[in-house]
Amino acid sequence: MLIKTGGVDRTNTLLIAVCDAYTRRGKATAPEMEQFEALASRLFPVAGPQAKAKGAAILGRAEVLSPALERLVVDNIGEDLNTFLSGAKDLSEATMLGIVARYDVPGAATIAARTDLSNAVLAKLFQMNSRKVYRALAANTLIVPRGAYLSALARSAQMDHMVAESLAKRADFDAALLAPAFFDLSDTDRLKVIQAFAHRETPVAPIKKTIEQLTVANTELTKALIKLYSENRRPEVTKLLSQITGLDDVRCGQIAHEVTGSALFVILRAFGCSAYDGLKVLIHVTSHDADRSLALADFATMFGNVTPDSMAYLMSAWRGEVNLLELAKPEYKPFTETSRRTSSALTPAHNSVAEQAIETLARISIKRAS
Repeated sequence: MLIKTGGVDRTNTLLIAVCDAYTRRGKATAPEMEQFEALASRLFPVAGPQAKAKGAAILGRAEVLSPALERLVVDNIGEDLNTFLSGAKDLSEATMLGIVARYDVPGAATIAARTDLSNAVLAKLFQMNSRKVYRALAANTLIVPRGAYLSALARSAQMDHMVAESLAKRADFDAALLAPAFFDLSDTDRLKVIQAFAHRETPVAPIKKTIEQLTVANTELTKALIKLYSENRRPEVTKLLSQITGLDDVRCGQIAHEVTGSALFVILRAFGCSAYDGLKVLIHVTSHDADRSLALADFATMFGNVTPDSMAYLMSAWRGEVNLLELAKPEYKPFTETSRRTSSALTPAHNSVAEQAIETLARISIKRAS
């Protein structure tokens, strides 16, 4: 009757008024919710666009919404949809599935960040081929990365550096699976990837045969690298790395010019270099700043914690020769799980042998510089 006699303006006013009244009501009783559903479902279709959006925005702040009321909000709220999806205290599975089903990428990404996702919703989200959705899933620490979800996240990390960065920050994600994204990660996260191979068995790396066939001895390799780095002949370092690793020139150039030494550490250890010989190279590579001794101490510790075979496997991952998901098998799980009582390679090493080596190498560097 109001619509017929009062026109759209009064309908708009009534819609906003009843939505405001319902929201202010707090937790409505079942009869009140049923009565409001009947009224709102008749007012929304005939109200004007602005009134619909305003009424839905007000209604979206209500303490309790039935699935039917959620649909009214989702269908009419317009540009504020994502605000509603992220801020709603409770959101029904039907509403979430509806957003995903219509391939609303921003809406699905907002849902992927929620803490109340059901298995059905998660399955549908992981089926979406969207970087925004996978970035939200990777950052959602309440999603346990295992099984098919683990595989999907690991594959996504290879293609999206932001997914890789989010996963690297998670304590429940095996950082070894981020090996293909190694060069997209920060210096700290690169060390996490290396540390994930500590005290760990790995499948046989395809590159291991190449390493065994090379006639260059470790001492000759380290001497050549020290000479080239001390004379700042980076292009020749690039050529040498390309010859012994089989990586492309662009990647080897990146390794040759980095000042952290993390990638070069992997190569040195893969070829069986000891801590002392490896540090003689790395001291010429790492930047000469206040954190230099700490970085060398980290490397000294990792020389003892990671095997040449595991670093060869990491190099094969860079070359795309291995299926990293094999590391999820029981026989390749880390031998020692990270805990508060377990020393980490990301903390300064208090190893007398390592410290003496670093001090000796530092003196060598100072004498050469003078």
